[in-house]
Amino acid sequence: MVIKTDLCNYTEYRIYPGHGQKFIARDGKVHFFINAKVDSLFHQRIKPVKLRWTQAWRRMNKKGKVEEGGKKKTRKAAKFQKAIVGMSLDDLKKKKAQKPELRKASEAAAKEAKAKLASQKKPAGSKPALAKAKAGGPAGKQAKGGKQPGGGAKFNKKM
Repeated sequence: MVIKTDLCNYTEYRIYPGHGQKFIARDGKVHFFINAKVDSLFHQRIKPVKLRWTQAWRRMNKKGKVEEGGKKKTRKAAKFQKAIVGMSLDDLKKKKAQKPELRKASEAAAKEAKAKLASQKKPAGSKPALAKAKAGGPAGKQAKGGKQPGGGAKFNKKM
């Protein structure tokens, strides 16, 4: 035997025959509540999502039903190459396609050229100037914990 049940508009519980209250709004919409408590809460305009014992709250907070699929699979970002400053995409691909030995040789040659340029540019008297600047310490900074002149007496005056 099949029993016809309705659903409560507020709690979403089953309402069996002989139970519940019907409320018909001015616009003609029919609300069927499981009991007077729910009817009262509806008329106080308390949202069912805010009440822990309603199905709406359980749905919002993911309680009850366990998903069959388990965890969602995270998507891996597809890798793609972009050109960098000073090198086009074609140049990058050519460099990657080279054998590692050839690449190391070209990198070593580039380092040697850089070192030559640096040694030619560096003037003879640059090291002593750096040493003097470091020995002087932080210029213009006050030592920790020192008092500033004229400070602190703002609120101590009697009127």
